[in-house]
Amino acid sequence: MTFLARAKDRHLLAACRAACVLVPPGVEDAPLPVIEVADPYLGVAIIHTYLLARPFVATGVHKTATIGADCHIPSQVSIGPNVVLGDRVRLGTRTRLDAGVVLGDDVVLGDDCWLKANVTIAHATMLGHRVIVDSGTVIGSDGYGYTPDQTGHFHKRPQVGIVRIEDDVEIGACCCIDRATFGETVIGAGTKIDNLVQIAHNVVVGANSLLIAQVAIAGSTTLGRNVIMAGAAKSTGHIHIGDRAQIAAGSAVHHNIAAGAVVAGMPAFEAKRWLKTSAVYQRLPEMYSELKTLRAEVAALKARHTEGGHND
Repeated sequence: MTFLARAKDRHLLAACRAACVLVPPGVEDAPLPVIEVADPYLGVAIIHTYLLARPFVATGVHKTATIGADCHIPSQVSIGPNVVLGDRVRLGTRTRLDAGVVLGDDVVLGDDCWLKANVTIAHATMLGHRVIVDSGTVIGSDGYGYTPDQTGHFHKRPQVGIVRIEDDVEIGACCCIDRATFGETVIGAGTKIDNLVQIAHNVVVGANSLLIAQVAIAGSTTLGRNVIMAGAAKSTGHIHIGDRAQIAAGSAVHHNIAAGAVVAGMPAFEAKRWLKTSAVYQRLPEMYSELKTLRAEVAALKARHTEGGHND
């Protein structure tokens, strides 16, 4: 089975050797069996996930794992080599902890969570159901909070809040999500986070948002639902990015962004204007050269006018 993303490419079906093709509406008289779906990308993702699904296998607790006091560990778990659990950790059923995972005291995991190798979850962090965290990620580390005194020395501000991850969140490799100074840092349900993302203390990410590689969000910024921040986009702290807003790759957001806005640039502003500005920016050397020529011509005209006035 394969798929055809666009109806205008239907001519490619003539050379296709698949047994069946998922196609979008508008593909007629195909030379092989087809299944019409509204979105072939979505259809093939659902089918592929179904074909790859495997039942959970409970392997129990590996003999090299270290388990703290008063932990709740269901019978249906898979805890790998060198895993460390602090005190009073609570695991949901069908939890999978790969080699080297460390959970601090009072961590709570929902059902069907999968933490891959060398993930660290600091104390009192809460994960919902079906959360996947890829290798090397740290959740619940101290937020970056320091206050200077009159001599210029910085004093650490205690970070006494927690991190709460809601259901169906996926977090990539080598991400850092900081615990709150007070209260909670929150990742909303269904959010997908790429590798190498930094989320600071007290950030709230709304449900079903996408944070792509190297995104950095400063403290106390809030994101609405279905926000997309493309690769290496970043935001300052204490602002709000509205529902369905899209931040282009490499952009820097310094102010509130309205719901549904599409912004780009550094600092970020309306994307269509940014594209026009970028086109002009590329021509600045030529425009500057023209400006110098025009200035010289204007200066010459002024000189001639002045000389002519003296002659009069």
